Amino acid sequence: MSESKPEKSDAEWREELTDEEYEVMRERGTEARFSGEHVDRDDDGVYRCKGCGEVLFESETKYDSGCGWPSFYAAENDAVATREDNRHGMKRIEVVCANCESHLGHVFDDGPEPTGKRFCINSVALEFEDE
Repeated sequence: MSESKPEKSDAEWREELTDEEYEVMRERGTEARFSGEHVDRDDDGVYRCKGCGEVLFESETKYDSGCGWPSFYAAENDAVATREDNRHGMKRIEVVCANCESHLGHVFDDGPEPTGKRFCINSVALEFEDE
């Protein structure tokens, strides 16, 4: 992880991110199902946080869950943090970048082995870097 967390003002985030990226990453929104550029990606590489560049997921952990968002069964060690999310009348576990605290998506306990986890992540919160 980076040595220091980026401390950006709301204005800086708004300047850096597109409207959709800002809504998802800073206001905890969700992109439309099957609309993201990484949903069907199967290239080898790493997925970085669009907010700070931290490596969050490796392509080896990505799988097709059919949910409409990129899904991973594991995150990089200490790259993401989780917290309870009770919005919209649901009880879910939110996933955020541990470095810049950008909202990434949610994690569920219905994924494949070896972890049994499904990190359901918004494409707009990710940048892909080829291996």
